[in-house]
Amino acid sequence: MGTPVRVVAICGSLRADSTTRLALEHVVDAAADAGADAELLDLRDWNLPIFDADDRDRGDAAALKTVVGRADAVALGTPVYHGMVSSALKNAFDYLGRDEFEDTTVGLLATSAGGPFAPTLEHLRTGVRTLHGWALPHEVGIRNARDAFDDSGAFVDPDLDERVRTLGRLLVEYARIEPVSVRG
Repeated sequence: MGTPVRVVAICGSLRADSTTRLALEHVVDAAADAGADAELLDLRDWNLPIFDADDRDRGDAAALKTVVGRADAVALGTPVYHGMVSSALKNAFDYLGRDEFEDTTVGLLATSAGGPFAPTLEHLRTGVRTLHGWALPHEVGIRNARDAFDDSGAFVDPDLDERVRTLGRLLVEYARIEPVSVRG
């Protein structure tokens, strides 16, 4: 059957009890259940100083580029902060580029304390598109994220659980589809 699809999920939350991380764990589990070699990158474990365009290889930047560059599909997860992507995810994203995202399938997930998540997902989609990645049309926004999980970390709402698991499955399904190049 060949090599398994590689899925990398990047958690843009630095909180100890992050609902973004918890939701991405479900994405990673679903991707693994679909046959992928899937891993969660917790940005708390990475040394990524504030991005400086004059020094693009600071800290663990080279290692991050390698891990993401080898992925067939990437999930980006962020909490919603003031309607935008977290600074941790944006900083990691700034270290990455077309070499890591071009023609790569990308899944998007945002968690919110209560406000809207659509602008944040669109912000992520714009960044992915700019780097010639392919963001899945299926995306997940979780409003009132603190109430979305029970004490064991399972989703309270089975429909939300299915949306998140679908994101993980679609990352695997679309990771091997070769994009049609329109470049001449």
